[in-house]
Amino acid sequence: MIRVMLVDDQVLVRTGFRMVLGAQPDIEVVGEAADGAAAVEALRSIEADVVLMDVRMPRMDGVEATRQICSSSSSGPRVLILTTFDLDEYAFAAIKAGASGFLLKDVPPTDLLTAIRAVHAGDAVVAPSTTRRLLERFAVHLPDDSDAPRDLDGLTAREREVLVHVAQGLSNTEIAARLHLAEATVKTHLGRILAKLRLRDRAQAVVYAYETGLVVPSGGPR
Repeated sequence: MIRVMLVDDQVLVRTGFRMVLGAQPDIEVVGEAADGAAAVEALRSIEADVVLMDVRMPRMDGVEATRQICSSSSSGPRVLILTTFDLDEYAFAAIKAGASGFLLKDVPPTDLLTAIRAVHAGDAVVAPSTTRRLLERFAVHLPDDSDAPRDLDGLTAREREVLVHVAQGLSNTEIAARLHLAEATVKTHLGRILAKLRLRDRAQAVVYAYETGLVVPSGGPR
């Protein structure tokens, strides 16, 4: 059973998500919160696997709540950001804070369910076409990284190539076809990239590639 917590200041939004999720045999809504502060507090006593997190909320926004949730424990719940096109710069900040991806609030129910299951399985959920389009729009708004420097020189030529394709929005299957590799090999390269750059998942890898200039907003390599 996948335990989900809903965090949104709009009751109707939470009710809609609860109805969709409650109809699934493998998903259970275990809690709700109307702002980030309430979510952080509730998660001290509620065990959740996935948190659907709105961005703009009173008291504590989704970015700060995500940062606190993801920094408190490496085994804690994974966060999916709920956003609209005009708030996506906040979603990117949340990805840097540890979120596993973002969804638009008008996401079709089937895509929402697929995303929740994928995140629960350990994947990052960022639709490639959406990632590319929105990163191109908001890459310049990403805040500076306060972590220790991460050097792209530590990547092999093949790892850099894989990272470029990931940032361009290609799936592992598409990268494998493009580079004439087995899909398992692409997964291995991506795992090594994340480890070397100390990134949590694919979503942060995409943001990192844009931040460092490895990929320019037009979508091509530097």
